[in-house]
Amino acid sequence: MADTQYILPNDIGVSSLDCREAFRLLSPTERLYAHHLSRAAWYGGLAVLLQTSPEAPYIYALLSRLFRAQDPDQLRQHALAEGLTEEEYQAFLVYAAGVYSNMGNYKSFGDTKFVPNLPKEKLERVILGSKAMQQHPEEVRGLWQTCGELMFSLEPRLRHLGLGKEGITTYFSGDCTMEDAKLAQDFLDSQNLSAYNTRLFKEVDQEGKPCYEVRLASVLSGDTAPVSEVTSKLKSYEFQGNHFRVTRGDYAPILQKVVEHLEKAKAYAANSHQEQMLAQYVESFTQGSIEAHKKGSRFWIQDKGPIVESYIGFIESYRDPFGSRGEFEGFVAMVNKAMSAKFERLVASAEQLLKELPWPPAFEKDKFLTPDFTSLDVLTFAGSGIPAGINIPNYDDLRQTEGFKNVSLGNVLAVAYATQREKLTFLEEEDKDLYTRWKGPSFDVQVGLHELLGHGSGKLFAQDEKGVFNFDPETVINPETGEQIQSWYRSGETWDSKFSTIASSYEECRAESVGLYLCLNPQVLEIFGFQGADAEDVIYVNWLNMVRAGLLALEFYTPEASNWRQAHMQARFVILRVLLEAGEGLVTVTPTTGSDGRPDARVRLDRNKIRLVGRPALERFLRRLQVMKSTGDVAGGRALYEGYAAVTDAPPECFLTLRDTVLLRKESRKLIVQPNTHLEGSEVQLLEYEASAAGLIKSFSERFPEDGPELEAVLTQLATADAQFWKSSSEAQSSQA
Repeated sequence: MADTQYILPNDIGVSSLDCREAFRLLSPTERLYAHHLSRAAWYGGLAVLLQTSPEAPYIYALLSRLFRAQDPDQLRQHALAEGLTEEEYQAFLVYAAGVYSNMGNYKSFGDTKFVPNLPKEKLERVILGSKAMQQHPEEVRGLWQTCGELMFSLEPRLRHLGLGKEGITTYFSGDCTMEDAKLAQDFLDSQNLSAYNTRLFKEVDQEGKPCYEVRLASVLSGDTAPVSEVTSKLKSYEFQGNHFRVTRGDYAPILQKVVEHLEKAKAYAANSHQEQMLAQYVESFTQGSIEAHKKGSRFWIQDKGPIVESYIGFIESYRDPFGSRGEFEGFVAMVNKAMSAKFERLVASAEQLLKELPWPPAFEKDKFLTPDFTSLDVLTFAGSGIPAGINIPNYDDLRQTEGFKNVSLGNVLAVAYATQREKLTFLEEEDKDLYTRWKGPSFDVQVGLHELLGHGSGKLFAQDEKGVFNFDPETVINPETGEQIQSWYRSGETWDSKFSTIASSYEECRAESVGLYLCLNPQVLEIFGFQGADAEDVIYVNWLNMVRAGLLALEFYTPEASNWRQAHMQARFVILRVLLEAGEGLVTVTPTTGSDGRPDARVRLDRNKIRLVGRPALERFLRRLQVMKSTGDVAGGRALYEGYAAVTDAPPECFLTLRDTVLLRKESRKLIVQPNTHLEGSEVQLLEYEASAAGLIKSFSERFPEDGPELEAVLTQLATADAQFWKSSSEAQSSQA
């Protein structure tokens, strides 16, 4: 059996999203709007398979064929007859549910590969003797031959997502290195092209010279009419002695499905903002235009307080090893009015609270652009995973000048982050009851502050193409040096393009730090309904949760490559290091032995020293983070951040040794079962599923009732068309091994 790092346990937690009441309250028109947006999101989410690993589309197609022909109960009878034990078949169901839930065979949270926890030969017998095999023998056998080995392979390079020798990624062809990624980013910056909707493919010409294809995601594949700002850039370039070619048409048939349902959703839009938003999204996905997506995002920002909220596109860059390319995601949700009222009060206090942050006024936006901040019950969240909250759009220029929106996903928080006392690790016994009681409420506070005042705060000093500054270089002083500002963002540069590989984690760390810092403010706690002893308990548990999360984060560090695989967890480890460095016994991490005789550890937080020691330490760190972000000081920012993110076995903490303990006692992240919507005549029905691996599989088996086989064929055709870009690299790696 495989190392437990690379399997999903049979007893993995599975929860169902409950949005029944919120959906019931929608009008028939709102339900139709939500339905078509959901369809667009689910179709687009299939692109994530092509953004994850070379084999992911084939695994998805194989599983879908198996479970379309036989549901989990029917396939179980066949599997047991083939000699599988109940445990082995359950392991297969969990694996399949994991692939669907993560949209690929790598965990969305941690980027670690997971493999089936049963012998390959037994799974092969199940597949080759299945009803799907009887119905489509050539296709099923072909899928198994293509992905069977890779499904189980744990060769060192295949264990994690990464670039070059560090891991596998399909954002880049297999022969690309970090140097190629940096060169491509410089090229994109020179042409004022965004990397968000691109992939990079490298080939070598007859003279041994590298040639790079930058491929945009779009329905259209050529430079034909209608003419847009994209078509003029679809050509060949010479850049720094290298050949680049910009093309489009990535994921074309998938995006065509997205566009069809966005067009249908327009008929049920509640206002002109939604209509224009959808029109621009259609333009973006059709042409491959990030500018059109930005325009759509502007209308989205202006659409205040909608009953049905949604966002869709190439959004988060966490899984691009270079940190610039966006993974496709789309969500549709309904407003939770009670919790939203609290967030509205937080928004009303935002301008005052921003003044509490530990940097000079010049480092804050000239004007706080009051955002929407709502608590939503998710109907659909397509992509590789579901977050607890979101602050979007991620376009720096829009966030600085147009604004943004914050959403807290209430029904996700209710199930994904619920904690059972008996499963709590690394805490003192006397802390466990308090932690269990206040984890949810404190997390509501942290998510609110993180999204609104973390991601929503801070100014980026910039100079536009005309040479105009958005700050006064003569009078603005760097509080860390006492000198004038020495660096800033030039035209075409963005936070992601400048800070690249650390951008996501650095920003998450800044937002988490803002949340911890401002939760000490009594005004904030009153907004959420906490006063007196309850307020102090919320503060304590919020800080305790963060330092515990910093320890748990060690699961996502890879010692062999000395790198982190998850931005949020790296950020939390950095905060733990900052608070440990504060000294005076504020935080201690003590190795111990558990009741089972195996290694264990305890995290302690002295609640009496949170304000006295923790607050000033966090204040200093937070100011440095913001100053280096505002000024685009990449060298200083990297030195600061990577210094705290380093994991060694130096005493007293001995983090590498502690990592073994964390892996020994880790709890797998829950899988989330989502409902479907189904159109019957002019009425939309909500289809719900049980909270189990089989229920999750059934939800996907019923997700594409009209065109499932067609979609699987499209996915495998797209994967096969590009297979050359990873085959040679994989073979080379194997021969080196």
